[in-house]
Amino acid sequence: MTNIPPPAEELRLLDAELRQLDARRAVLLRRREWLVHVLRTASAQRSVPGAGQMPPVWPVAPGAAAPRTEATAPGVQNVLLLLGGILLTVAAIAFTLVGWGHLGITGRALVLAAVTLAALSAPVWLLRRGLGSTAEAVAALGMALTVLDAYALHEVAFDGSGGLGYAAAASAVLSAAWAAYGAAAGLLVPRSDAGSPARPDRARAGAGTAARPALRLPLPCAVVTAQVPLLLWALAVDAGPHTLTAVLLVTAAADTVVALRPAHAPVRIVGLVGACVAGALGVLSAGWLCWSAAAPAAAARGAALLLLAAAIALAAARYAPKPEVALCASLAAGLCLVAGAGGVLRAWLPGEWTVPGCLALGIALLTAVRTPLPRPMRQGVVGASLVVQGLAVLWTLPLVAGTLLGPVALIERPWSGTPLDIRDAVFQDAAWASYATAAPLVLAAVAGVLALAERRAVRRPASGVGALVLAWAAVVVTPVVLELPYGAGLVAHGAVVVVALGIAERARRGTGGPSAPALTALVLALVTSVTLALVSLATEAGTLAVLLALAALFGVASTRPGLVAFTAPAALAHATALACAAGASAGLRPEHTALLVLVVPAVAALVAARAARAGRSAATVTVEAAGAAAALLALTLAVTDLPVLASVLALCGVVTAGTALRPERRRAGHAAAALFLLAAWVRLAAWEVTTPEAYTLPVSVAALAVGHLRRRRDPSVSSWAAHGAGLSVTLVPSLLAMWGDPHWLRPLLLGTAALAVTLVGARSRLQAPLVLGGGTLALVALHELAPYIAQVVGVLPRWAPPALAGLVLLALGATYEQRLRDARRLREALGRLH
Repeated sequence: MTNIPPPAEELRLLDAELRQLDARRAVLLRRREWLVHVLRTASAQRSVPGAGQMPPVWPVAPGAAAPRTEATAPGVQNVLLLLGGILLTVAAIAFTLVGWGHLGITGRALVLAAVTLAALSAPVWLLRRGLGSTAEAVAALGMALTVLDAYALHEVAFDGSGGLGYAAAASAVLSAAWAAYGAAAGLLVPRSDAGSPARPDRARAGAGTAARPALRLPLPCAVVTAQVPLLLWALAVDAGPHTLTAVLLVTAAADTVVALRPAHAPVRIVGLVGACVAGALGVLSAGWLCWSAAAPAAAARGAALLLLAAAIALAAARYAPKPEVALCASLAAGLCLVAGAGGVLRAWLPGEWTVPGCLALGIALLTAVRTPLPRPMRQGVVGASLVVQGLAVLWTLPLVAGTLLGPVALIERPWSGTPLDIRDAVFQDAAWASYATAAPLVLAAVAGVLALAERRAVRRPASGVGALVLAWAAVVVTPVVLELPYGAGLVAHGAVVVVALGIAERARRGTGGPSAPALTALVLALVTSVTLALVSLATEAGTLAVLLALAALFGVASTRPGLVAFTAPAALAHATALACAAGASAGLRPEHTALLVLVVPAVAALVAARAARAGRSAATVTVEAAGAAAALLALTLAVTDLPVLASVLALCGVVTAGTALRPERRRAGHAAAALFLLAAWVRLAAWEVTTPEAYTLPVSVAALAVGHLRRRRDPSVSSWAAHGAGLSVTLVPSLLAMWGDPHWLRPLLLGTAALAVTLVGARSRLQAPLVLGGGTLALVALHELAPYIAQVVGVLPRWAPPALAGLVLLALGATYEQRLRDARRLREALGRLH
C-alpha cells in the first residue's frame, strides 16, 4: 500500500521542492544573462576593424560578488604625489637642520639656491606637458624650501635680530613671493597646457568669475601666510591690547577684500575664513576693552575699535555677492555699533541704566528700514535690533520670575502678618536686584515696538502676542519696583486680572472665536490670579477677600460663551481655595473642612450640565475635571477620620450619580456605584468589622441581581459575564480567609454556599456557577482533609511518596490516549454549557 504522509509533512515536502526549483531557476537565469553578454561583446568586437580575439570570460559563481577596484587611478596618483612631496620636504628639513654644518658658506648658498630654483622652475615645465598634479606637488616642495631658505638666512646673516621681528618680515616676503609665483606661473603657462584644456563655456561665463590659475597652491598659501605679519610685528614691538586689536581688525579688513575679489574659489574661501576668524577675535577683544574700561576715555577707545569693525562689516555687506552674506555682515555691524555705544554709556551712566541705553540704541537701528540700503542690509540691521531687544528682555526675566514665584514661600507661613509693602511680601526670601529699577521701562519699550510692528502688519499675530505679554510683565513688576503699599499692590494685581479678561473678551469678539491674543490674555489672567492669591496669604482678611473676589470675577466671566472653558475651572479652583481658607478661619479640622469643599463638586456638576445643554463640550470636560480635583482634595482632607471619609465618599457618590443621569454620562454610574461601595466599606472599617463577607456579600448580591436582569433581557450573554464577577467577589476572599481561620463555622457556611451554587449551575446548565462552585467546594473539602492528610504523610516512610508518584506516572502513561479522550469529552461537555 502507498504510504501517504500526514498533511503537515506533505506540505513541508512540497515547500522544500518549490524552494529547490526556485534556486535552480535563479542559476539558469544568471547563466542565460552571462551568455547574452558574451554574445553581444563578441559581435561588438567583430564590428571594429582590427579587433583581436576576445579573451575567454568566465561567469561569476552564484552568490559571489564581482571583483571591483577600491581606488581610482587619479586617487592613487594623488596619494603617491602627496607622499613623495612629504618625504622630500622632510628630507630637506633634515638636511637643513642636521647636515648644514658640514658645508661652508658658499656650499650652503649654492645647494639651497640650486634646489629651490629647480623646485620652483620644474612646475612650469611639467605644466606644459600636461602633468598638473605632479606640478602641484613639486610647487609645494619649492614653497616649503623657501621657508627653509628664510630660516637658513636668519641663521647665517640675521642671527642677532629678534625672532618675532624677523618672522614678521619673512612671512610678509614669503606671502608676496608666493603670490607673485602663482601669478607668474599662470602667465608663463598657456591655459591649454595647464593639465586640463580650457572650456569655451567657462570662458563665456560672467565677467565676475575668475579662471582657475595654472597652480592652485601658491595663492591660497600666500593668503594664509599673510595673516601673521602684522600680528607678529605687533608682538615684536610689545604693542598694547588696543594695538593688537587694531591689527586683528586690519587683517580682517584685508581678508575681506580678498574674499570679495573675483578670484579663484580656494582663495576666496581662505580669505573668508581668515576674515571671520580675525574679525571675531578682534570684535571680542574690542568688546572686552570697551566694557571693562573704568574711565570714559578708555571706553571710547574700545568703542572706536568696535566702530572700525562695524565699518568693515558694512563694507563687506555692501559688496557681498550673496544676500545671505550681506545679511550676516550687516547683522554683525549693527551689533558692533550697539556694543560700542553701550560701552561708552556704561562708563557715563549708572549701572542700572546701561541696558536701557543699549535698548534705545537697538531701537534706533530700526530707522534703517527707511534708508535706501539694499534689502539684505536692511534685514540684517533689523535683525541686530531684534537681538538687542531680546537680550534686554532676557535681562528683565529674573525680576519677572521673582515677582511671580516669590509669593510661593508664603504657603509655608500663611497669615504671618501684614508686610511693610508689596515688595516685602513678594521678595521676603529673595534678594532684591539693584538693576530692577529700569526693568519696567525696558519691558514697556519693547512692548511698544512690537505693538507698532503689529499695527504695521509686520508678523501681526506674533507681534501682537509678544506686545501683550511684555506689557503685562511691565505692569506686574511695576508695583514691586515702586514699593507700593501691600493693599495697593493687591488692588493693582486684581486690576491686571480684570483688564486681561477684558482684553480676552474683546479679542474673542473681534475674531468671532478663540484666537492667539484671546488665549494669551486668558493665560495671563490665570497666572496673575494665582500670583495674587499667593500674595494674599500674608493676612487672613486679605486671603478671604481676594479668593472671594477672584471666584466671583471668574464666575461672572464664565457667563461669556467663549471664555467659560477657562474661566469656569478657574472660578471653581478659587472657590475650592476659599472653602479651605474659610474652614481654617473658622477653626475647623481638615476632615470637617472637606465637607465645605464638597460644595465645589456639586456646583461643578450643575455648571457642567448647563454647559452640556448649551452644546459646549470643551467647557463640560474642563468643569468636570475641576470638580473631580476638588472632590479628590476633599477625600485627602478627610482621610484621617474614617466616619467623615465615609460620608464624603457617599456625598461624592451622590454627585456622581446625579451626573450619570445625563445621557452622555451614563458610564459615570459605575463610578457612583464604586463610591457608594467604598463608603460602605469605610463605614464597616470605622465600626471595626473584620469579617470579609461583610464587605463582599453586598457587592455579590448587587452584581448577581444585575447579571440576572441582564440575562433575562439577553439570554445569549455568557454566564461568566453575568455571574462570574458577582460570585468571585465573595468566594475568593472567603477562601483566602478560610485557610487562616481555625474555626469550623466559616468552612461549613462556605462549603454549603458553594454546594448550592454548584447545584444551581448544574440545574441551569451554566458554566460559571458550576465551575466556581465546584472548585470552591473542592478546596473547602481539601482544607477539611488537610490535617488528616498531614497525619498520614507523617506516618508513611519517606520512600512512599516517590513510589506513589512513580505509580501514578506509570498509570497515566499506560492510559494516556484514553485520558486525552476523556479530557476532550469533559471540555466539550463544559463547552455546551452557558
